[in-house]
Amino acid sequence: MLNNDVLRSLRFALNYSDSTMLDIMQNVEPKLDLATLRSYLASEENESFIMLDDTLMVGFLDNLIVKLRGPSPQSKPTTDLPLNNNTILKKLRVAFSLHETDLIDILYSVDFEISKPELSALFRKAGHHNYRECGDQLMRQFLKGLTFYLRPDARLC
Repeated sequence: MLNNDVLRSLRFALNYSDSTMLDIMQNVEPKLDLATLRSYLASEENESFIMLDDTLMVGFLDNLIVKLRGPSPQSKPTTDLPLNNNTILKKLRVAFSLHETDLIDILYSVDFEISKPELSALFRKAGHHNYRECGDQLMRQFLKGLTFYLRPDARLC
């Protein structure tokens, strides 16, 4: 799934303004201005669209964790690049303090059923024999369910 789509979905789910998004990304390199942020949030068909790279996406997700949960007393772990849906899902789970039952409920709310073993396979290390790759469909459904979880009024849109 494109990082731009994830960023756009999270912005809608959290109902953040452009200035809030810029504040979250204030210490991400390279520095963003409003025009660049809007290019990242634009649809692919828009001529101003710019692809959001993995480094910026990781910076956004890490800063979102700090904004929602506060700074960690431990050093920030490094994130392996290239970024994949599993890593994004892990970071969102941490940012929103979601437990296994929360994740299952979020996915169930959009008619996407997943068992506990299937879910735990998404959070395993890539080399583990039970590791399962998080597909784009699962990620889209999770982001849609997360929107309903955070903004119940979004079901009306």
